Amino acid sequence: MDEAAFLVELSRIFSNDRLLTKNAQLVAYESDALTSYQVRPQAVVLPETQEEVIQTVRICNEFGVPFVARGSGTSLSGGSLPVSGGIVIALNRLNKIIRLDAESRIAVVECGVVNIDVSLAAAPYGLYFAPDPSSQLICTIGGNLAFNSGGAHCLKYGMTSNHILGIKAVLPDGDVVEIGGESLEGIGPDTVGLYVGSEGLFGIALEVTLRLLPKPEAYRTVLVAYHSLEAAGKAVSMVIAAGLLPGAIEIMDNLAIQAAEAAVQAGYPLDAAGLLIVELDGESSIVEKEFNSLMEVIEESGAYEIRIAEDEEQRMRIWKGRKSAFSAVGRLSQDYLVQDGVVPRSQLSHALAEIEKLGNQYGIRIANVFHAGDGNLHPLILFDGRDSANQEKAEKIAGEILKMCIDLGGSITGEHGIGVEKLKYVPIMFTESDIDTMQAIRYQIDPRELSNRGKMLPSRIKTA
Repeated sequence: MDEAAFLVELSRIFSNDRLLTKNAQLVAYESDALTSYQVRPQAVVLPETQEEVIQTVRICNEFGVPFVARGSGTSLSGGSLPVSGGIVIALNRLNKIIRLDAESRIAVVECGVVNIDVSLAAAPYGLYFAPDPSSQLICTIGGNLAFNSGGAHCLKYGMTSNHILGIKAVLPDGDVVEIGGESLEGIGPDTVGLYVGSEGLFGIALEVTLRLLPKPEAYRTVLVAYHSLEAAGKAVSMVIAAGLLPGAIEIMDNLAIQAAEAAVQAGYPLDAAGLLIVELDGESSIVEKEFNSLMEVIEESGAYEIRIAEDEEQRMRIWKGRKSAFSAVGRLSQDYLVQDGVVPRSQLSHALAEIEKLGNQYGIRIANVFHAGDGNLHPLILFDGRDSANQEKAEKIAGEILKMCIDLGGSITGEHGIGVEKLKYVPIMFTESDIDTMQAIRYQIDPRELSNRGKMLPSRIKTA
């Protein structure tokens, strides 16, 4: 590859302030939120139109240069880690909400639109976009699509894949395709379902048609404190067994509570070993009926403190603490790994006990924050990055947690994706035949692995 000629071609599209090649400019793009992995790209481009993205991909295809699409860089699995010798296509400037059709309950947006901005635009029409990852104030729709993000309310409303109707994408060879449409009823193979969660292996989604939902008429949000994390886990099973389907069920342990309280003063009880957040939503009459049933279950669950949000301000205060937990843990440790395994709800208490045992065994603190309703664990493993031995322990614990999830009948990822972090666990989770099938599909679309090389599936091309 003629690097100079390649950069000349890019310079025909991008001015100097949008074609970054100096080391000082590239530092900010050499990792995503998983800073344990760092690779400096050859260049970063800052397109402002879909056509500029398409032209860039076509140039990469012509010169055989790998590319990585990047939104806000909030990936916690190394999903937007650059490829050595490749470029980063930063998409934050593709942030137009192209069309919002309140009658059809859809929004057509560019890939760089921030998650929360969709709901803000839809709010005057009584609508919103349901997927609500903790990073929704900054993460982009393109990233949500790539990793099939979920969020606190995915128990009732599903993942991003349940809210994507159509996609306009540029494939790794530069061809532009449109899949899906604006209807809830798909025709033929579910190509949208194939694309969502593919972690950038199929090119770049430029424009996305989103399904919007009516805002719930009423909410009832309850904060419940327990003397043990195990009791909080058992309470989740009791709620589901009672036939209730809350909008969200979340759990935080004491370390996470301490961090969140120090960061945002959410009013959490600092002595709780386990904190449960349950939120009901929907029509007022139904919510009130479910709320009475919920309170009966909570009162039987061994809770020592129950707080009910009396207004929207109190509700948002409760959620601010939960959604700030990941970043707040930085107050406890400057370095930490966030895991993303899944276990069946019936195994929650067992999984939490095993995580606690691992922390004690290795002498490392672990803060637990997770979507309890669907068994999506997010243990935050605290370590000192200046100590290589300490970091190795943290990584070993992370691996043990993933293996435990598989052994308990779960998965190595719920919403953060495989990225580079979990690559070595893919052969444990899937059979050789499974992996061959997935790779065969990828190679049909991108035989040279130009698009996000080295992520999600074992590569046949040497990567950095």
